[in-house]
Amino acid sequence: MKEQNNTTANICGQHFIGGHWVGNADGFTSFNPVENKPLSWTFAEATAQDVNEAVIAADNAFAAYRQTSSIQKADFLDEIAKQIMADVDNIIAIAHQETGLALARLQGETGRTCNQLKMFASYLRSPSDVRYADAANPERAPLPKADSRLGYLPIGAVAVFGASNFPLAFSTAGGDTASALAAGCPVVVKGHPAHAATCELVTKAIARAVEICNMPAGVFNLIQASQPTGSTTLVQHSSIKAVGFTGSLKVGRILADLCSTRPQPIPFYGELGSINPQFILPALMAENAESLARTQVQSMMMGHGQFCTSPGLIVALKDVALKRYLASFSEEMAMQEAAPMLTSGIAATYQKMTQALMNIKGVNILAQGKAATASHHTRPLALTVSVSDYLENQSLQAEVFGPFAVLVQCDTMAEMHQLVDGLEGQLTASIHGLEKDLKACDQLIENLSYKVGRLIFNQMPTGVEVCYSMNHGGPYPASTDVRSTSVGIEAMKRFVRPICYQNMPLSQLPRDLRPENPQLITF
Repeated sequence: MKEQNNTTANICGQHFIGGHWVGNADGFTSFNPVENKPLSWTFAEATAQDVNEAVIAADNAFAAYRQTSSIQKADFLDEIAKQIMADVDNIIAIAHQETGLALARLQGETGRTCNQLKMFASYLRSPSDVRYADAANPERAPLPKADSRLGYLPIGAVAVFGASNFPLAFSTAGGDTASALAAGCPVVVKGHPAHAATCELVTKAIARAVEICNMPAGVFNLIQASQPTGSTTLVQHSSIKAVGFTGSLKVGRILADLCSTRPQPIPFYGELGSINPQFILPALMAENAESLARTQVQSMMMGHGQFCTSPGLIVALKDVALKRYLASFSEEMAMQEAAPMLTSGIAATYQKMTQALMNIKGVNILAQGKAATASHHTRPLALTVSVSDYLENQSLQAEVFGPFAVLVQCDTMAEMHQLVDGLEGQLTASIHGLEKDLKACDQLIENLSYKVGRLIFNQMPTGVEVCYSMNHGGPYPASTDVRSTSVGIEAMKRFVRPICYQNMPLSQLPRDLRPENPQLITF
Protein backbone atom coordinates (compact mmCIF):
# COMPACT_ATOMS: atom_id res chain seq x y z
CA MET A 1 0.00 0.00 0.00
CA LYS A 2 1.76 3.13 -1.24
CA GLU A 3 0.67 6.16 0.76
CA GLN A 4 0.47 9.74 -0.50
CA ASN A 5 1.92 12.03 2.14
CA ASN A 6 -0.14 14.85 3.60
CA THR A 7 0.21 16.93 6.74
CA THR A 8 -2.91 15.41 8.31
CA ALA A 9 -3.31 11.89 6.93
CA ASN A 10 -1.82 9.26 4.68
CA ILE A 11 -3.98 8.45 1.68
CA CYS A 12 -3.08 5.55 -0.62
CA GLY A 13 -5.87 6.10 -3.16
CA GLN A 14 -6.51 2.37 -3.69
CA HIS A 15 -9.50 0.05 -3.46
CA PHE A 16 -10.03 -2.15 -0.40
CA ILE A 17 -10.99 -5.64 -1.56
CA GLY A 18 -11.04 -8.82 0.49
CA GLY A 19 -8.95 -7.29 3.27
CA HIS A 20 -6.25 -5.84 0.97
CA TRP A 21 -5.50 -2.46 -0.58
CA VAL A 22 -5.18 -2.91 -4.35
CA GLY A 23 -5.09 -0.91 -7.57
CA ASN A 24 -3.07 1.91 -9.08
CA ALA A 25 -3.92 5.33 -7.70
CA ASP A 26 -3.77 7.09 -11.05
CA GLY A 27 -7.43 7.55 -11.97
CA PHE A 28 -9.02 10.74 -10.60
CA THR A 29 -8.11 13.56 -8.25
CA SER A 30 -9.77 14.80 -5.08
CA PHE A 31 -11.02 18.41 -5.11
CA ASN A 32 -11.37 21.30 -2.66
CA PRO A 33 -14.67 23.11 -3.44
CA VAL A 34 -13.90 26.11 -1.22
CA GLU A 35 -10.56 26.92 -2.84
CA ASN A 36 -11.89 25.66 -6.19
CA LYS A 37 -8.78 23.63 -6.95
CA PRO A 38 -7.63 20.00 -6.95
CA LEU A 39 -6.14 18.41 -3.85
CA SER A 40 -2.96 16.37 -3.99
CA TRP A 41 -4.57 12.93 -3.69
CA THR A 42 -5.28 10.69 -6.65
CA PHE A 43 -7.40 7.56 -6.64
CA ALA A 44 -7.76 4.33 -8.55
CA GLU A 45 -10.58 4.17 -11.08
CA ALA A 46 -12.42 0.87 -10.68
CA THR A 47 -12.30 -1.50 -13.62
CA ALA A 48 -14.76 -4.31 -14.29
CA GLN A 49 -12.19 -6.68 -12.81
CA ASP A 50 -11.93 -4.60 -9.63
CA VAL A 51 -15.70 -4.61 -9.23
CA ASN A 52 -15.89 -8.33 -9.86
CA GLU A 53 -13.18 -9.08 -7.29
CA ALA A 54 -14.87 -6.89 -4.68
CA VAL A 55 -18.25 -8.56 -5.18
CA ILE A 56 -16.72 -12.04 -5.13
CA ALA A 57 -14.92 -11.18 -1.88
CA ALA A 58 -18.22 -10.06 -0.35
CA ASP A 59 -20.05 -13.12 -1.65
CA ASN A 60 -17.33 -15.44 -0.30
CA ALA A 61 -17.62 -13.76 3.11
CA PHE A 62 -21.39 -14.19 3.21
CA ALA A 63 -21.42 -17.84 4.34
CA ALA A 64 -19.23 -17.10 7.35
CA TYR A 65 -20.66 -13.68 8.24
CA ARG A 66 -24.29 -14.80 8.23
CA GLN A 67 -23.39 -17.46 10.79
CA THR A 68 -22.00 -14.96 13.28
CA SER A 69 -24.20 -14.41 16.31
CA SER A 70 -26.16 -11.24 16.95
CA ILE A 71 -23.74 -10.43 19.78
CA GLN A 72 -20.74 -10.81 17.46
CA LYS A 73 -22.30 -8.51 14.89
CA ALA A 74 -23.15 -6.02 17.63
CA ASP A 75 -19.56 -6.04 18.88
CA PHE A 76 -18.39 -5.49 15.30
CA LEU A 77 -20.62 -2.45 14.80
CA ASP A 78 -19.54 -0.99 18.13
CA GLU A 79 -15.91 -1.54 17.19
CA ILE A 80 -16.38 0.29 13.89
CA ALA A 81 -17.72 3.27 15.82
CA LYS A 82 -14.79 3.05 18.24
CA GLN A 83 -12.24 2.95 15.42
CA ILE A 84 -13.84 5.92 13.65
CA MET A 85 -13.54 7.94 16.86
CA ALA A 86 -9.92 6.81 17.25
CA ASP A 87 -9.09 8.68 14.02
CA VAL A 88 -11.78 11.34 14.24
CA ASP A 89 -9.43 14.33 13.95
CA ASN A 90 -7.96 13.12 10.65
CA ILE A 91 -11.34 12.09 9.28
CA ILE A 92 -12.92 15.46 10.02
CA ALA A 93 -9.92 17.41 8.71
CA ILE A 94 -9.93 15.52 5.40
CA ALA A 95 -13.71 15.70 5.04
CA HIS A 96 -13.49 19.46 5.59
CA GLN A 97 -10.96 19.80 2.78
CA GLU A 98 -12.98 17.67 0.37
CA THR A 99 -16.45 19.10 1.07
CA GLY A 100 -15.97 22.56 2.53
CA LEU A 101 -18.45 21.65 5.27
CA ALA A 102 -17.84 23.37 8.59
CA LEU A 103 -15.79 21.52 11.19
CA ALA A 104 -18.60 21.78 13.75
CA ARG A 105 -21.05 20.29 11.25
CA LEU A 106 -18.66 17.41 10.54
CA GLN A 107 -18.12 16.77 14.25
CA GLY A 108 -21.87 16.46 14.68
CA GLU A 109 -22.12 14.18 11.67
CA THR A 110 -19.38 11.93 13.04
CA GLY A 111 -21.35 11.56 16.26
CA ARG A 112 -24.47 10.76 14.29
CA THR A 113 -22.61 8.13 12.26
CA CYS A 114 -21.29 6.41 15.36
CA ASN A 115 -24.63 6.63 17.16
CA GLN A 116 -26.27 4.96 14.19
CA LEU A 117 -23.83 2.06 14.38
CA LYS A 118 -24.40 1.81 18.12
CA MET A 119 -28.18 1.86 17.70
CA PHE A 120 -28.09 -1.22 15.48
CA ALA A 121 -25.64 -2.87 17.90
CA SER A 122 -28.00 -2.18 20.79
CA TYR A 123 -30.91 -3.67 18.87
CA LEU A 124 -28.96 -6.82 18.02
CA ARG A 125 -28.24 -7.37 21.70
CA SER A 126 -31.91 -6.97 22.66
CA PRO A 127 -34.06 -7.58 19.59
CA SER A 128 -37.69 -6.56 19.93
CA ASP A 129 -39.16 -8.07 16.77
CA VAL A 130 -42.01 -10.49 17.25
CA ARG A 131 -41.75 -13.90 15.57
CA TYR A 132 -44.77 -16.00 14.60
CA ALA A 133 -45.41 -19.73 14.72
CA ASP A 134 -48.43 -21.94 14.07
CA ALA A 135 -48.51 -25.09 16.17
CA ALA A 136 -49.03 -28.45 14.50
CA ASN A 137 -52.42 -30.08 14.74
CA PRO A 138 -52.12 -33.64 13.42
CA GLU A 139 -55.73 -34.41 14.43
CA ARG A 140 -57.24 -31.66 12.32
CA ALA A 141 -59.83 -32.85 9.77
CA PRO A 142 -60.02 -33.21 6.91
CA LEU A 143 -56.25 -32.58 6.70
CA PRO A 144 -53.63 -32.41 9.47
CA LYS A 145 -51.91 -29.10 10.09
CA ALA A 146 -48.11 -28.92 10.08
CA ASP A 147 -45.98 -26.81 12.42
CA SER A 148 -44.80 -23.66 10.62
CA ARG A 149 -42.63 -20.73 11.75
CA LEU A 150 -41.80 -17.46 9.99
CA GLY A 151 -38.20 -16.32 10.12
CA TYR A 152 -35.86 -14.03 8.19
CA LEU A 153 -32.60 -14.54 6.34
CA PRO A 154 -29.97 -11.99 5.26
CA ILE A 155 -30.31 -11.36 1.56
CA GLY A 156 -26.61 -11.49 0.54
CA ALA A 157 -23.98 -9.03 -0.65
CA VAL A 158 -25.24 -5.42 -0.69
CA ALA A 159 -23.95 -2.56 -2.86
CA VAL A 160 -23.93 0.84 -1.14
CA PHE A 161 -23.68 4.25 -2.82
CA GLY A 162 -22.83 7.16 -0.54
CA ALA A 163 -24.26 10.66 -0.82
CA SER A 164 -22.26 13.76 -1.71
CA ASN A 165 -23.82 15.89 1.02
CA PHE A 166 -23.19 13.61 4.02
CA PRO A 167 -19.60 12.29 3.72
CA LEU A 168 -19.98 10.29 6.95
CA ALA A 169 -23.61 9.62 7.96
CA PHE A 170 -24.78 8.63 4.45
CA SER A 171 -21.52 7.29 3.09
CA THR A 172 -18.92 4.60 3.81
CA ALA A 173 -20.07 3.67 7.33
CA GLY A 174 -23.45 5.35 7.05
CA GLY A 175 -26.96 4.03 7.48
CA ASP A 176 -27.02 1.68 4.49
CA THR A 177 -23.73 0.03 5.49
CA ALA A 178 -24.67 -0.15 9.18
CA SER A 179 -28.10 -1.67 8.53
CA ALA A 180 -26.75 -4.17 5.96
CA LEU A 181 -24.01 -5.35 8.33
CA ALA A 182 -26.54 -5.56 11.18
CA ALA A 183 -28.78 -7.72 8.97
CA GLY A 184 -25.89 -10.12 8.29
CA CYS A 185 -24.99 -8.92 4.79
CA PRO A 186 -21.46 -8.16 3.51
CA VAL A 187 -21.07 -4.80 1.80
CA VAL A 188 -19.41 -3.33 -1.28
CA VAL A 189 -19.28 0.46 -1.01
CA LYS A 190 -18.83 2.53 -4.15
CA GLY A 191 -16.94 5.50 -2.73
CA HIS A 192 -18.19 8.96 -3.66
CA PRO A 193 -15.57 10.82 -5.72
CA ALA A 194 -16.48 14.10 -3.99
CA HIS A 195 -14.96 12.77 -0.75
CA ALA A 196 -12.82 9.83 -1.81
CA ALA A 197 -10.10 10.43 0.80
CA THR A 198 -12.73 10.54 3.56
CA CYS A 199 -14.08 7.22 2.26
CA GLU A 200 -10.60 5.74 2.52
CA LEU A 201 -10.01 6.89 6.09
CA VAL A 202 -13.36 5.50 7.24
CA THR A 203 -12.61 2.26 5.40
CA LYS A 204 -9.36 1.98 7.32
CA ALA A 205 -11.33 2.29 10.56
CA ILE A 206 -13.69 -0.47 9.41
CA ALA A 207 -10.73 -2.63 8.37
CA ARG A 208 -9.28 -2.36 11.87
CA ALA A 209 -12.62 -3.40 13.31
CA VAL A 210 -12.77 -6.39 10.94
CA GLU A 211 -9.38 -7.57 12.20
CA ILE A 212 -10.09 -6.94 15.89
CA CYS A 213 -13.44 -8.76 15.73
CA ASN A 214 -12.09 -11.59 13.57
CA MET A 215 -14.67 -11.06 10.86
CA PRO A 216 -14.27 -12.57 7.38
CA ALA A 217 -12.00 -10.38 5.26
CA GLY A 218 -14.55 -9.69 2.52
CA VAL A 219 -17.31 -8.51 4.85
CA PHE A 220 -16.52 -4.94 3.82
CA ASN A 221 -15.07 -3.71 0.52
CA LEU A 222 -14.49 -0.28 -1.03
CA ILE A 223 -14.14 0.51 -4.70
CA GLN A 224 -13.29 4.03 -5.84
CA ALA A 225 -14.74 5.34 -9.09
CA SER A 226 -15.58 8.64 -10.72
CA GLN A 227 -16.96 7.20 -13.97
CA PRO A 228 -20.43 5.66 -14.41
CA THR A 229 -19.14 2.26 -15.52
CA GLY A 230 -18.01 1.37 -12.01
CA SER A 231 -21.54 1.93 -10.71
CA THR A 232 -23.38 0.22 -13.55
CA THR A 233 -21.09 -2.80 -13.42
CA LEU A 234 -21.59 -3.12 -9.68
CA VAL A 235 -25.40 -3.14 -9.67
CA GLN A 236 -25.52 -5.65 -12.55
CA HIS A 237 -23.22 -8.19 -10.90
CA SER A 238 -25.15 -11.40 -10.31
CA SER A 239 -23.84 -11.78 -6.74
CA ILE A 240 -25.13 -8.37 -5.61
CA LYS A 241 -28.53 -9.01 -4.03
CA ALA A 242 -29.66 -5.48 -3.08
CA VAL A 243 -28.59 -1.86 -3.50
CA GLY A 244 -28.74 1.10 -1.12
CA PHE A 245 -28.45 4.49 -2.82
CA THR A 246 -28.73 8.14 -1.82
CA GLY A 247 -28.38 10.64 -4.65
CA SER A 248 -30.01 12.34 -7.60
CA LEU A 249 -33.20 11.27 -9.32
CA LYS A 250 -31.39 11.04 -12.65
CA VAL A 251 -28.66 8.65 -11.51
CA GLY A 252 -30.99 6.75 -9.21
CA ARG A 253 -33.40 5.97 -12.03
CA ILE A 254 -30.58 4.71 -14.24
CA LEU A 255 -29.38 2.31 -11.54
CA ALA A 256 -32.90 1.30 -10.49
CA ASP A 257 -33.78 0.41 -14.09
CA LEU A 258 -30.61 -1.66 -14.39
CA CYS A 259 -31.52 -3.56 -11.22
CA SER A 260 -35.06 -4.26 -12.42
CA THR A 261 -33.96 -5.51 -15.86
CA ARG A 262 -31.31 -7.95 -14.64
CA PRO A 263 -31.92 -11.64 -15.43
CA GLN A 264 -32.61 -11.92 -11.70
CA PRO A 265 -34.01 -8.52 -10.63
CA ILE A 266 -32.97 -7.21 -7.22
CA PRO A 267 -34.37 -4.53 -4.90
CA PHE A 268 -32.99 -1.02 -5.36
CA TYR A 269 -33.53 1.13 -2.29
CA GLY A 270 -32.98 4.66 -3.52
CA GLU A 271 -33.54 7.97 -1.78
CA LEU A 272 -33.77 10.34 -4.73
CA GLY A 273 -35.36 13.75 -4.23
CA SER A 274 -37.75 15.85 -2.18
CA ILE A 275 -38.83 19.49 -1.82
CA ASN A 276 -40.29 19.01 1.69
CA PRO A 277 -43.29 21.38 1.54
CA GLN A 278 -44.12 23.70 4.44
CA PHE A 279 -47.80 24.54 4.97
CA ILE A 280 -48.47 27.59 7.14
CA LEU A 281 -52.00 27.92 8.51
CA PRO A 282 -53.51 31.41 8.88
CA ALA A 283 -53.88 31.65 12.69
CA LEU A 284 -50.22 30.88 13.37
CA MET A 285 -49.15 33.15 10.53
CA ALA A 286 -51.06 36.00 12.19
CA GLU A 287 -49.30 35.36 15.51
CA ASN A 288 -45.76 34.55 14.37
CA ALA A 289 -45.22 35.71 10.79
CA GLU A 290 -41.80 37.24 11.41
CA SER A 291 -40.33 34.37 13.43
CA LEU A 292 -41.72 31.80 10.99
CA ALA A 293 -40.03 33.60 8.12
CA ARG A 294 -36.66 33.67 9.88
CA THR A 295 -36.93 30.01 10.84
CA GLN A 296 -37.80 29.00 7.29
CA VAL A 297 -34.80 30.82 5.83
CA GLN A 298 -32.43 29.40 8.46
CA SER A 299 -33.61 25.87 7.72
CA MET A 300 -33.37 26.47 3.99
CA MET A 301 -29.76 27.64 4.39
CA MET A 302 -28.50 24.68 6.43
CA GLY A 303 -25.59 23.14 4.56
CA HIS A 304 -26.15 25.89 1.96
CA GLY A 305 -29.39 24.15 1.05
CA GLN A 306 -27.70 20.82 0.36
CA PHE A 307 -29.87 18.68 2.64
CA CYS A 308 -32.29 16.11 1.27
CA THR A 309 -34.80 17.53 3.76
CA SER A 310 -34.26 21.18 2.87
CA PRO A 311 -37.60 23.08 2.75
CA GLY A 312 -37.95 23.87 -0.95
CA LEU A 313 -41.66 24.70 -1.03
CA ILE A 314 -43.62 27.07 1.22
CA VAL A 315 -47.42 27.30 0.99
CA ALA A 316 -49.49 30.03 2.65
CA LEU A 317 -52.72 31.96 2.29
CA LYS A 318 -52.77 35.52 0.98
CA ASP A 319 -53.65 37.87 3.83
CA VAL A 320 -52.24 40.79 5.81
CA ALA A 321 -50.05 38.49 7.90
CA LEU A 322 -48.47 37.04 4.77
CA LYS A 323 -47.23 40.52 3.84
CA ARG A 324 -45.37 40.67 7.17
CA TYR A 325 -43.99 37.19 6.53
CA LEU A 326 -42.75 38.14 3.06
CA ALA A 327 -41.06 41.28 4.37
CA SER A 328 -39.22 39.36 7.11
CA PHE A 329 -38.37 36.52 4.73
CA SER A 330 -36.81 38.99 2.28
CA GLU A 331 -34.84 40.72 5.05
CA GLU A 332 -33.47 37.42 6.33
CA MET A 333 -32.61 36.23 2.83
CA ALA A 334 -30.73 39.46 2.05
CA MET A 335 -28.28 38.64 4.85
CA GLN A 336 -27.43 35.18 3.53
CA GLU A 337 -24.03 34.73 1.91
CA ALA A 338 -23.32 33.16 -1.44
CA ALA A 339 -21.11 30.12 -0.94
CA PRO A 340 -19.50 27.19 -2.77
CA MET A 341 -21.42 23.98 -3.33
CA LEU A 342 -20.14 20.48 -2.58
CA THR A 343 -19.01 19.97 -6.18
CA SER A 344 -18.70 22.04 -9.33
CA GLY A 345 -21.29 19.80 -10.97
CA ILE A 346 -23.84 20.53 -8.25
CA ALA A 347 -23.11 24.25 -8.58
CA ALA A 348 -23.57 24.18 -12.35
CA THR A 349 -26.87 22.30 -12.03
CA TYR A 350 -28.12 24.81 -9.45
CA GLN A 351 -27.33 27.75 -11.73
CA LYS A 352 -28.96 26.08 -14.73
CA MET A 353 -32.14 25.06 -12.89
CA THR A 354 -32.70 28.35 -11.07
CA GLN A 355 -32.18 30.35 -14.27
CA ALA A 356 -34.72 28.18 -16.09
CA LEU A 357 -37.28 28.52 -13.29
CA MET A 358 -36.94 32.31 -13.21
CA ASN A 359 -37.89 32.39 -16.89
CA ILE A 360 -41.23 30.61 -16.38
CA LYS A 361 -44.29 32.78 -16.96
CA GLY A 362 -45.94 33.79 -13.69
CA VAL A 363 -42.82 33.16 -11.58
CA ASN A 364 -41.35 36.14 -9.72
CA ILE A 365 -38.28 36.64 -7.57
CA LEU A 366 -39.30 36.90 -3.93
CA ALA A 367 -35.87 37.33 -2.34
CA GLN A 368 -32.18 36.78 -2.93
CA GLY A 369 -29.09 36.44 -0.80
CA LYS A 370 -25.89 38.38 -1.25
CA ALA A 371 -24.43 38.37 -4.73
CA ALA A 372 -21.72 35.84 -5.46
CA THR A 373 -18.17 37.20 -5.40
CA ALA A 374 -16.61 34.11 -6.98
CA SER A 375 -17.60 32.12 -10.05
CA HIS A 376 -17.95 28.88 -8.09
CA HIS A 377 -20.27 30.41 -5.46
CA THR A 378 -24.07 30.17 -5.64
CA ARG A 379 -26.53 32.83 -4.53
CA PRO A 380 -29.52 31.94 -2.32
CA LEU A 381 -32.82 32.45 -4.13
CA ALA A 382 -36.55 32.28 -3.40
CA LEU A 383 -39.29 32.57 -6.01
CA THR A 384 -43.03 33.13 -5.64
CA VAL A 385 -45.90 31.91 -7.81
CA SER A 386 -49.65 31.33 -7.78
CA VAL A 387 -51.18 27.88 -7.25
CA SER A 388 -52.39 27.62 -10.83
CA ASP A 389 -48.99 28.53 -12.31
CA TYR A 390 -47.25 26.17 -9.90
CA LEU A 391 -49.42 23.21 -10.84
CA GLU A 392 -49.18 23.97 -14.57
CA ASN A 393 -45.35 23.81 -14.50
CA GLN A 394 -44.07 20.40 -13.41
CA SER A 395 -40.50 21.73 -13.40
CA LEU A 396 -41.36 23.79 -10.30
CA GLN A 397 -41.78 20.53 -8.37
CA ALA A 398 -38.29 19.31 -9.21
CA GLU A 399 -35.78 19.36 -6.37
CA VAL A 400 -33.28 22.20 -6.77
CA PHE A 401 -30.33 21.04 -4.69
CA GLY A 402 -29.10 24.16 -2.97
CA PRO A 403 -30.27 27.32 -1.15
CA PHE A 404 -33.57 27.64 -2.99
CA ALA A 405 -37.30 27.69 -2.29
CA VAL A 406 -40.60 28.47 -4.00
CA LEU A 407 -43.38 30.21 -2.09
CA VAL A 408 -46.87 29.50 -3.38
CA GLN A 409 -49.56 32.02 -2.44
CA CYS A 410 -53.07 30.56 -2.13
CA ASP A 411 -56.30 32.56 -2.31
CA THR A 412 -58.29 29.94 -0.38
CA MET A 413 -57.86 26.77 1.68
CA ALA A 414 -59.41 24.95 -1.28
CA GLU A 415 -56.38 25.97 -3.34
CA MET A 416 -54.10 24.64 -0.62
CA HIS A 417 -55.92 21.29 -0.85
CA GLN A 418 -55.58 21.44 -4.64
CA LEU A 419 -51.84 21.91 -4.33
CA VAL A 420 -51.53 18.91 -1.97
CA ASP A 421 -53.41 16.76 -4.48
CA GLY A 422 -50.92 17.78 -7.19
CA LEU A 423 -47.79 17.06 -5.16
CA GLU A 424 -45.35 14.29 -5.99
CA GLY A 425 -44.05 12.02 -3.23
CA GLN A 426 -41.91 13.67 -0.55
CA LEU A 427 -39.59 12.65 2.25
CA THR A 428 -41.26 15.13 4.60
CA ALA A 429 -43.87 17.83 4.93
CA SER A 430 -44.53 20.24 7.80
CA ILE A 431 -47.77 21.81 8.97
CA HIS A 432 -47.31 25.01 10.94
CA GLY A 433 -50.39 26.00 12.90
CA LEU A 434 -52.16 26.29 16.23
CA GLU A 435 -53.31 22.95 17.60
CA LYS A 436 -56.89 24.22 18.02
CA ASP A 437 -57.02 24.99 14.29
CA LEU A 438 -56.00 21.49 13.19
CA LYS A 439 -59.51 20.10 13.66
CA ALA A 440 -60.59 22.12 10.65
CA CYS A 441 -57.67 20.67 8.67
CA ASP A 442 -58.29 16.94 9.10
CA GLN A 443 -58.63 16.38 5.38
CA LEU A 444 -55.48 18.36 4.60
CA ILE A 445 -53.52 16.30 7.12
CA GLU A 446 -54.89 13.00 5.84
CA ASN A 447 -54.23 13.84 2.19
CA LEU A 448 -50.75 15.08 2.99
CA SER A 449 -49.92 11.92 4.95
CA TYR A 450 -50.29 9.92 1.74
CA LYS A 451 -47.72 12.11 0.01
CA VAL A 452 -44.88 11.88 2.56
CA GLY A 453 -42.75 9.56 4.66
CA ARG A 454 -42.59 11.89 7.68
CA LEU A 455 -45.30 14.38 8.62
CA ILE A 456 -44.16 17.15 10.99
CA PHE A 457 -46.07 19.63 13.15
CA ASN A 458 -44.58 23.07 13.92
CA GLN A 459 -41.01 22.01 13.23
CA MET A 460 -38.69 22.27 10.26
CA PRO A 461 -37.72 19.14 8.31
CA THR A 462 -33.95 19.61 8.35
CA GLY A 463 -32.31 17.17 10.71
CA VAL A 464 -33.19 13.46 10.71
CA GLU A 465 -33.06 11.99 14.21
CA VAL A 466 -31.25 8.64 14.45
CA CYS A 467 -33.75 6.62 16.46
CA TYR A 468 -35.83 3.45 16.35
CA SER A 469 -39.00 5.15 15.12
CA MET A 470 -37.54 7.29 12.31
CA ASN A 471 -38.73 6.87 8.74
CA HIS A 472 -36.59 8.37 5.98
CA GLY A 473 -38.31 7.51 2.74
CA GLY A 474 -41.56 8.29 0.99
CA PRO A 475 -43.61 7.84 -2.17
CA TYR A 476 -41.71 8.16 -5.45
CA PRO A 477 -39.67 10.20 -6.29
CA ALA A 478 -38.68 10.64 -2.65
CA SER A 479 -37.64 6.99 -2.70
CA THR A 480 -37.94 4.03 -5.03
CA ASP A 481 -39.72 1.81 -2.49
CA VAL A 482 -42.33 3.54 -0.35
CA ARG A 483 -42.29 0.59 2.09
CA SER A 484 -38.69 1.16 3.15
CA THR A 485 -36.57 3.59 5.15
CA SER A 486 -32.84 4.34 5.11
CA VAL A 487 -32.81 5.62 8.72
CA GLY A 488 -34.15 3.97 11.87
CA ILE A 489 -34.27 0.38 13.00
CA GLU A 490 -36.63 -0.60 10.16
CA ALA A 491 -33.76 0.04 7.70
CA MET A 492 -32.47 -3.46 8.49
CA LYS A 493 -35.56 -5.03 6.95
CA ARG A 494 -34.45 -3.95 3.49
CA PHE A 495 -31.69 -6.52 3.61
CA VAL A 496 -33.50 -9.60 4.92
CA ARG A 497 -36.11 -11.84 3.33
CA PRO A 498 -38.82 -14.01 4.88
CA ILE A 499 -38.59 -17.78 5.06
CA CYS A 500 -41.15 -20.23 6.45
CA TYR A 501 -39.89 -23.39 8.19
CA GLN A 502 -42.50 -26.14 8.00
CA ASN A 503 -42.38 -29.31 10.08
CA MET A 504 -38.76 -28.54 10.95
CA PRO A 505 -37.21 -30.25 14.02
CA LEU A 506 -36.63 -27.73 16.83
CA SER A 507 -32.91 -28.50 16.83
CA GLN A 508 -32.65 -27.26 13.24
CA LEU A 509 -34.57 -24.03 13.72
CA PRO A 510 -32.91 -20.62 14.15
CA ARG A 511 -32.77 -19.66 17.82
CA ASP A 512 -35.34 -16.90 17.45
CA LEU A 513 -37.93 -19.45 16.28
CA ARG A 514 -37.49 -21.83 19.20
CA PRO A 515 -39.88 -21.94 22.19
CA GLU A 516 -37.39 -20.27 24.55
CA ASN A 517 -37.64 -16.99 22.63
CA PRO A 518 -40.07 -14.76 24.61
CA GLN A 519 -40.84 -12.81 21.40
CA LEU A 520 -42.19 -15.94 19.67
CA ILE A 521 -46.00 -15.89 19.45
CA THR A 522 -47.56 -19.26 18.73
CA PHE A 523 -51.08 -19.65 17.38
